[in-house]
Amino acid sequence: MKKELIFLGPPACGKGTQTSKLAQYFNFPHVDTGSLLRAEISAQTENGKIAKSYIDKGHLVPVNLVASIIKDRLSQPDCKNGYILDGYPRSVEQADMLTKINEELDNGEKSDFRAIYFDIDTEILISRIVNRRSCPKCGEIYNLKFKPPKKDSLCDYCGTQLTQRKDDNEETAKARFDTYYSETSPLIEYYKNKNCLKTIDASGSIDEVWERLLKVVED
Repeated sequence: MKKELIFLGPPACGKGTQTSKLAQYFNFPHVDTGSLLRAEISAQTENGKIAKSYIDKGHLVPVNLVASIIKDRLSQPDCKNGYILDGYPRSVEQADMLTKINEELDNGEKSDFRAIYFDIDTEILISRIVNRRSCPKCGEIYNLKFKPPKKDSLCDYCGTQLTQRKDDNEETAKARFDTYYSETSPLIEYYKNKNCLKTIDASGSIDEVWERLLKVVED
């Protein structure tokens, strides 16, 4: 049965790491909304040109246009057996749109849709964010407490000096959490009411969270 998966959770809860692992495990495409939008713009598709016109003016890309881009991607052959959608939906309005998209693409065939919520204490998240470092060359992500590099401040894979994002500080992190909980957390209730919400404890090591994730996905 086709698996349709989305991950919900605040910044730094570990969604990105687990999304990549799960995509490889199931051989499903990891559909990253941000990357998808940038690719459309880079390829100068019709949707990409329209999206760019809004972004260049400092405006948000209309929800209907984002939904159209998502639908085009999920209709591709590599999504036939399943997908993992990252960064979408971000609101109840978008969740309704995704439901309609899935219904159209499933075309009456049974599918297994699950929204997986990464539940974790805010203080742990703040610690993750302020200790986060990344490689500007290959993009590998580290954490000085939970996943430190083998050599001080150098990437394990390419030896490049690691950097810290300017917004990876406690004040900015708290503001991001406030925004998340006010705008995105209603999705938790939305999917709970649809009986498709699965919650996992996102604290602990990457391997511990991975084992919990597999249990709720394969159950």
